[in-house]
Amino acid sequence: MSTASAEPAHAPSVSPPHAAIALTTLILGAFVANINLSIANVALPDIGRDLDATTVQQTMVASMFTMGLAASVLYLGAIGDRYGRRKLLLCGAVLTIPAGLASAYAPNIEFLIGARFVAGLAAGLMFPTTLSLLSALWRGAAQTRAIALWSGVGGGAAALGGVIGGAMLEVFWWGSVFLFALPLAVVVIVLALRALPAKAGEEDVPVDHLGGVLSVIAVASLIMGIQTLPNGFSASMGLLFATALIAGVLFFWRQKRAPRPLVDLDAASVPTFWVAALAGTITFGSLMGALFLGAQFTQNVLGYDSLEAALMTLPMSLMLIIISPFAGRMVQARGSRVTLAFGLVVVAVGFIIMIVTWHEGASMFVVLLSYAVVGAGVGACATPAAHALMASLPVSRAGMGSAFTDLTRDFGGAIMQAVMGTLLAVVYANYFRNAFANLPPQEAANLSQEAAEQMVGSYQGAEQVAQSYPQASAERVIAAANEAFTEGKSVAYILALVLTLIALVLVLWKYPRRAPERAFFAQMQEQSAAEEAASANAAGA
Repeated sequence: MSTASAEPAHAPSVSPPHAAIALTTLILGAFVANINLSIANVALPDIGRDLDATTVQQTMVASMFTMGLAASVLYLGAIGDRYGRRKLLLCGAVLTIPAGLASAYAPNIEFLIGARFVAGLAAGLMFPTTLSLLSALWRGAAQTRAIALWSGVGGGAAALGGVIGGAMLEVFWWGSVFLFALPLAVVVIVLALRALPAKAGEEDVPVDHLGGVLSVIAVASLIMGIQTLPNGFSASMGLLFATALIAGVLFFWRQKRAPRPLVDLDAASVPTFWVAALAGTITFGSLMGALFLGAQFTQNVLGYDSLEAALMTLPMSLMLIIISPFAGRMVQARGSRVTLAFGLVVVAVGFIIMIVTWHEGASMFVVLLSYAVVGAGVGACATPAAHALMASLPVSRAGMGSAFTDLTRDFGGAIMQAVMGTLLAVVYANYFRNAFANLPPQEAANLSQEAAEQMVGSYQGAEQVAQSYPQASAERVIAAANEAFTEGKSVAYILALVLTLIALVLVLWKYPRRAPERAFFAQMQEQSAAEEAASANAAGA
């Protein structure tokens, strides 16, 4: 992306000392945080079999990581603004190591789910600081190029995780996928100590700890509540949703009264900020949902092994990385509004292909095509969304901008994974319940309660039941499981399509055109320069 859409023509291009190493460090930190979003997806069928995990529990293995990341990112971004962004980056890299080891050697599914949550917290320490440091250390055209690389590589890492995980599963056990990021985290620690400054635009202002705690409670309760939906309504589910609602209301009440709120509601109400945040949330959430369900569909229904299923996602990773720089040029020529709208249209086309063509016996070509189209759309959206969020704020609120940029990815990924996984589980279970209700009396009598619960619980449960039947009956069970899983996948992808179209309408309706967008971003650049000059004068006094 070029800064012509965000800064005036005379905006200087500034890079820090050791710029190449510093940028490599920040991109690698984002890579470590992002790759853990998806690297476990291809291992879920193996985890389900080895740890006897239900469909809901398999969903939680993926979504608890994103929950830990999404719930903490806003609060931790503010802490980094106050106490040191490099310090938080280092803490996250260090915590990644024991969290990965605990996940890899988890003795049961409950322990694994807990370890994944801790890994998400580690990513929450790392991810927001990468963009806030980037925003503080680079200026002008150099900053825009750096954000384009950060967006492309960071987003591509989320898609690439499945490929790496699939390759590892060809040789090692499922726990190995959680070990991949550990040596990279060590490299981040070494490079950060060498190339990143201890201080980079932090402010000596109090942190809104109460608001931070409320944000963590609200997001975590909402995601956990969504994950319990397949089990039917219960008192605990009601309590989770009530907690999310109350904490959310109290959070916004606190932000209106806090002397230094985590979220400046006035700044967040600007269309360049909130529309970009919403579009980014839906876009990246759709990417994570597509990867999450796609990895299971291609293995369960299409019969791919873990590596084949992962390789199917490679076009998504490549297109996302390739398209991001072109999206920057499109922003320069047409503005963020047109670029975001274009990306959302492409994402919608990708989901339509998935809904229409992904069924039992689907060809490899349509799987590759749909992944490539979705990746291209996300790549077109990621750069303008990230830049709009950062450019809509002065540098003193870089932590808020980076936190929201991360939140669009993490919260979007957590919510869409939870919602789409829940829809899959509900539709899958209802398919079998309806089939059982329509069985002839003799067949119903021959079906044990335990076998029925296994088939309803997960695709792997249906496979286990099929193994105990004669071949003809086993084939019917697997065919039914394939049909149930395909129906659940399609309903989930229809939801993602509808949300993508809603985001498209909002972008075309509310996001400003190129000229007013450029004028507003230039105003923010001037405010940042004034703040830095005032800070320098105060330091010299």
